[in-house]
Amino acid sequence: MKTQDFIIFLSIVLTLYAAVNFYIFLRGWQALPQSLPVRSAYGILFSFFALSYIAGRVTEHISVCRASNFFIWTGSFWLGMIVYLLLFILLFDILRAGNFFLHLFPRAIEDRYREVKLAAAIMAFVLSLLIVVAGHINTLYPKIERLSLVIPKKAGSIERLRIALATDIHLGTIISNSRVQTLVDGINGCNPDIVLLGGDIVDEDLTPVIQMNMGAQLQKIHSRYGTYAITGNHEFFGGVNAACRYMEEHGITVLRDRYVIIGGSFILAGRDDLTSARFSGTGRKPLQEILAGADRRLPIICMDHQPFGLEEAAREGVDLQLSGHTHNGQLWPFNYIIGMIYYLGRGYARIGDTHYYVSTGFGTWGPPVRTGHRPEILCLTLEFREGPPVPPR
Repeated sequence: MKTQDFIIFLSIVLTLYAAVNFYIFLRGWQALPQSLPVRSAYGILFSFFALSYIAGRVTEHISVCRASNFFIWTGSFWLGMIVYLLLFILLFDILRAGNFFLHLFPRAIEDRYREVKLAAAIMAFVLSLLIVVAGHINTLYPKIERLSLVIPKKAGSIERLRIALATDIHLGTIISNSRVQTLVDGINGCNPDIVLLGGDIVDEDLTPVIQMNMGAQLQKIHSRYGTYAITGNHEFFGGVNAACRYMEEHGITVLRDRYVIIGGSFILAGRDDLTSARFSGTGRKPLQEILAGADRRLPIICMDHQPFGLEEAAREGVDLQLSGHTHNGQLWPFNYIIGMIYYLGRGYARIGDTHYYVSTGFGTWGPPVRTGHRPEILCLTLEFREGPPVPPR
């Protein structure tokens, strides 16, 4: 990514972050009693939480240490808090606007308006905190999603293939070794023939991954044909070559705009993430070019991190495409936005004869919180037999 583009992008993000925090701060300030000690303490605490994530990321680039971990964890939880604080404040402001025009509030509220504002502010904070805590607990217990599909092609001597898919792991300070052990246990519990990692394996900075030796944990994954991965946008954000090299050094084959034939029986293709265009200047190869020379009589499985342009896989005769990236919004109500952006934001669909699955992902980005859905590992069983398409089960 060009330096100028990065500066513009960072400026927009920081401006938006500052604006949201200022809006929340101002509404909280207005609800507090006009007491200098109370408002001073509020200003100090709010500034600490609002600046923690930025401080953690800056510190992490200097040195990964307890201080950087503390600030990143604190700031990450604050990212979740401001989402729900903002929603509650917007709700209260809508009610206030309605009352201004329609006089909705009863006399009891009007007579004690200052006390009601303080109570509303306390309620918003407590409810936001409970939502974030519950959402964090939710991230600790990924579900095992199971799906069976029939591919109407012969795959050599293989009649049935068990695939374990994990996407959006985001290895780093937040997704550390204890969570990686949960991932490994979940994958191995699928008893897979092959393991696929669908991008965003590394969060951004590779340093904490190396320091905590997470690669050694990933080497505990067992399967017949090995572990294969593709790049996601976060591999590019943190340095794609270093991330791919680290994975290769720990037994993970990274497919970057190329395919391999597994066991002489089926084709596995992996695409570079769409983000590559912003970093390489050339972009990734079209799927038609990637599959040039491939024996289309064999089943074709393709991994593509971002589920955009699904029709391309159908057009090229791909039998199954596996994606991630969306997290299904990660935090409610962002899942509704995901539904508007993507034709398939989560789960299974079929276009023509091509099967698609978009995983909600295993890890988290930003706040270590998921609300509305759980993280997942997909245990996918493929049956290869010639004949008409069969519905999934």
